[in-house]
Amino acid sequence: MHLHDVWFVLIAVLWTGYFFLEGFDFGIGVLTRLLARDRAERRVLINTIGPVWDGNEVWLLTAAGGTFAAFPDWYATLFSGFYLPLLAILVCLIVRGVAFEYRHKRGEERWQRGWELAIFWTSLLPAFLWGVVFANIVHGVAIDQQKNYVGSVGDLFKPYALLGGLVTLALFTFHGAVFAALKTVGEIRGRARAMARWLGLVTAVLAVAFLGWTQAHQGTGWSLVAFAVAVLALLGALVANQLAREGWAFSLSGLTVVAAVAMLFLALFPNVMPSTLNPAYSLTVSGAASSAYTLKVMSVVAAVFTPLVLLYQGWTYWVFRKRIGVQHIPAADHALPAAEA
Repeated sequence: MHLHDVWFVLIAVLWTGYFFLEGFDFGIGVLTRLLARDRAERRVLINTIGPVWDGNEVWLLTAAGGTFAAFPDWYATLFSGFYLPLLAILVCLIVRGVAFEYRHKRGEERWQRGWELAIFWTSLLPAFLWGVVFANIVHGVAIDQQKNYVGSVGDLFKPYALLGGLVTLALFTFHGAVFAALKTVGEIRGRARAMARWLGLVTAVLAVAFLGWTQAHQGTGWSLVAFAVAVLALLGALVANQLAREGWAFSLSGLTVVAAVAMLFLALFPNVMPSTLNPAYSLTVSGAASSAYTLKVMSVVAAVFTPLVLLYQGWTYWVFRKRIGVQHIPAADHALPAAEA
């Protein structure tokens, strides 16, 4: 295996890690309006990801940075051609971070409600747009001989891409509901399991349609294996959720995310961005890669720092592993107006 192939795998691992972690993170944000019945419950949900949401986003930085360094042509074409949807994601992530930090700074109802709405929308939109972006990467876009995207913004929102966006939105929200059941106690825990059941069924229908479309269009034997693993893991997560085995349910919903993202990268290889204008214009792993020396230096750096990041993040999850509930929210936060919903 060539070094550029190794780095394609590493980039795939980074994006997979990001979607595994930020997936339930986005899901919790969406559930603050769908699952929580009052402000105290919304705060419970927000607190489940409070210690880890910013660490989860480190995976995005490393995935984007690794793409830039290892495959500069891929990075240039992707971030210039998909500029508007990626800019929308970036703005959402910025506003979302501000919302987490500033929501509790003042006690006024209007202030907190505004930031809570910001958390909801800035979780929902990226969850949808990431699916649109990766569906286009895998399915192919209009790339010319100069490696430039020559399509319009509207071309990025074709039926396949829109289905991809719905799949990631549903899958991440399901992943978040399972995580909420794992991390909470009391009434909200039971409602999280009930919501996860229905979300899982919706996700299963959408995911089978999208992944099946992907497999039919450009699938390989390995992508078919990943497809099967994703479907079986999702079904297993639904069964575990029904049996109130939240740990298993979360592990299997995470495996669903991992297998689904792996399938996309397996279907994509050896391209990194196929061209719909002419297959000869497609960006490939070998053609878009940096020099061998650059990849060697990057490999040494990754070998040193990746274990440190994993250890630190694993320690963070271990420290904040306990469940929380409304009873853990300060009494002042229970004194809500009668009209609060």
